[in-house]
Amino acid sequence: MNSSQLLSRNARKYPNSEAVVSMGKRITYQQLDRLVNQFGNALCDQGIKAGSKVALFLPNVEEFVISYFAAQRIGAIVVPINVKMTAHELEYILEHADAEVLIAHELVFEAASEMKAPSLFIKTGEAVDGWLDFETLLAQGKETPISCSLKEDDESTILYTSGTTGSPKGVLFSYRNILTVASMIAVEMEVKPESRILLMMPLSHSAPLHLFLMAGMVVGSTLVLTPTFTPDLLIDTVERERTTHFFGAPVAYLLTAGNQKLQEADLSSMKWWVYGGAPLSAEEVKKVKEAFRTDNLVCVYGLTEAGPSGSLLLAAEHNAKAGSIGQRAPLHTELRIVDESGKEVVVGEIGEIVLLGEGNMLGYYKNEEATKEAYYDGWLRTGDMAMEDEDGFYWIVGRKKDVIISGGVNIYPQEIEEQIVSYPGVAEVAVVGVPHPEWGETVKAVFAAAQHIDVNELKVYLQKNLASFKIPRIYEQVDALPRNASGKILKQPLREGASML
Repeated sequence: MNSSQLLSRNARKYPNSEAVVSMGKRITYQQLDRLVNQFGNALCDQGIKAGSKVALFLPNVEEFVISYFAAQRIGAIVVPINVKMTAHELEYILEHADAEVLIAHELVFEAASEMKAPSLFIKTGEAVDGWLDFETLLAQGKETPISCSLKEDDESTILYTSGTTGSPKGVLFSYRNILTVASMIAVEMEVKPESRILLMMPLSHSAPLHLFLMAGMVVGSTLVLTPTFTPDLLIDTVERERTTHFFGAPVAYLLTAGNQKLQEADLSSMKWWVYGGAPLSAEEVKKVKEAFRTDNLVCVYGLTEAGPSGSLLLAAEHNAKAGSIGQRAPLHTELRIVDESGKEVVVGEIGEIVLLGEGNMLGYYKNEEATKEAYYDGWLRTGDMAMEDEDGFYWIVGRKKDVIISGGVNIYPQEIEEQIVSYPGVAEVAVVGVPHPEWGETVKAVFAAAQHIDVNELKVYLQKNLASFKIPRIYEQVDALPRNASGKILKQPLREGASML
């Protein structure tokens, strides 16, 4: 089974059911299947073939869905790219991925307009020199059905990681990888043909694309797309489209929780509110649940290289264990916490999370060395350091690469960050290790706040909850923390320019 066959099957089973709702347009499964054939034939007419890399520089719009399935229908490999990428970042990915075609949206065309490669350029909206326009190309494509015979172990997609510590790496997936995690979500989150999945987070990311878009395609759900996220848009879309499933980053929930419209909104259609990318604290969970008037809040933990998959914190577990990533791996996945030798650690001991399952990537594209380093005896190394508590729940304490070794003692930044961000006035924080002539490293905290924070008072606050060796010796207040195009904090710049206070 491959993605193209899933769509064809849905077109036969549910021809008149809505497949895609996007910016006022409604496309049935039968219509979507026909559009995919048209665009697939159009790509073939332009010389694109099986194995070609097709880059999508598109927000969450109907053209993304059409292009994604059309490329896979002709056996090409899809390369979705975050539309927040700069021209420099886009150029790197296109070159590294060996892309033969770039499909860009007019809303983000400026960053793509100066690209010298690949050889074929397509854009939505009006045609410009050197670029074919999507609508004309689609209209010219023949409706002749295309039969895709790719198997589950054939290559499907390349997603690029955020690149917080260097150039982004291309994560290569097979159809088996993607269908494994898609079916996992379909089972765990009760996705059904009558479900209406709201896709607001970028489809260039693995969770929105592989977990929720593809779970909807597995069972024949309706995919409701918006090209961006705002709290107003989230509330309005849920009410208007009567959606049932939503996945968002924690910040999406926290921003929306403060929106006045939420108090009067009818969100009764929603069955699953899912978040991932970072945990929510107990205080934040309480805030979100009260604002959204729901008990159906679920946390998913995973990483791109795992499909994503990893673990689940179920709705009923939030009251007692908010902040953890749950006590079990989901369908098709196994999770362990191991030491440096690969031996499973005991309860209360810190080790690295490793994952096993058919959702795990084929490897990093054109990087065999990094692929070998990513695995231990068949298990995928996550780089996340965690511990299991006495109740069997897993708690992440930080990234392996971010562990600070001061005077021979391991210090995990996340624990310190959680305490600092709970201090009144602090909006966000990152804790890093910086060189120290005697201890090897010392702890530095960089935080953003609207008003000046008295560091001495902050230290007194931290002394109540942290051992003395964990309390930062260096502090820096900034307007905002540096982030990459995916919104992840860049810690390397924060290690520079430290001053002792």
